Amino acid sequence: MSFRPLLGDGRVRSQEEKSEPLQTASWASSSIVFDNRRWACREAELRWTAPHHLIVLTEEGGTSHTSIRHEAKSLYDGMDRPGALTFVPAGAERHGFYRDVDLSYSALWIDPDIRLPGCERLRELPILVNRKDVVIATLLSSLRDEMALGHQPDTAYIEHLVALVSLRVAALNREQHPSVRHGCLSRRALGRVRGYIDAHMNADISLSELAAVADMAVDSFARRFKATTGLAPYAYVIEERVRRAEILLSETGLSIGSIAFRLGFSSQSHFTTTFRRLKGVTPRAYRVNSSPES
Repeated sequence: MSFRPLLGDGRVRSQEEKSEPLQTASWASSSIVFDNRRWACREAELRWTAPHHLIVLTEEGGTSHTSIRHEAKSLYDGMDRPGALTFVPAGAERHGFYRDVDLSYSALWIDPDIRLPGCERLRELPILVNRKDVVIATLLSSLRDEMALGHQPDTAYIEHLVALVSLRVAALNREQHPSVRHGCLSRRALGRVRGYIDAHMNADISLSELAAVADMAVDSFARRFKATTGLAPYAYVIEERVRRAEILLSETGLSIGSIAFRLGFSSQSHFTTTFRRLKGVTPRAYRVNSSPES
């Protein structure tokens, strides 16, 4: 199934894509639309404009690389992770590039003509990418969970939710943030580090080695790497190992012990514990669930 945003028009190009709608509902004659779905692909490029404001929360999973541009200006270059919030005002074209996508997200679409407290402020906002807000995340996740149980809240509840979310989004724009590029690794340095990690996946990769690849001091590299990717270098290496493990579990017959050794885990039990912590299931259960016969 091809991934396309629920509202609007544009162009989407993708490779090895799978999209699964989970919960979708609308209220007030489609002035408010909620869409929760799972999205996975090797690579995707999106250029899109919609008549509604859009608020997107990454619920689970992420990407190895996300780049967002608007009017030829780079707004974000890093990674998607759980809790990441994006706001796109109605009529604004976003140009997104995504690599190694495996995530679920909740999207809230809001008609710019709707008359609810706080919504009028959304017209004045720029595109906001990779922001964090616990209240917005809790509200959207709670709505997702409620609908997953088969309960669709009434319009009055949703209107209050939209009003609160809109006020919180406006507050995000008032916060003082450093520019996207400030304190980040250059694209070339990040590419070298990713290449090194990929080539030495089965080794004990040290922070000093990665800093040397980036040609930076260790403390400066660690700060800049986290500012760029959203993860500390060690956490990033672990996530890359687990992502590679998913491929080996689903596409090869290698034993779990062999996969653990190949990907640099200290033991099979360490691999199993780490995989279950990040994916919610054991490697064995993941292999069974991903097999064609399951």
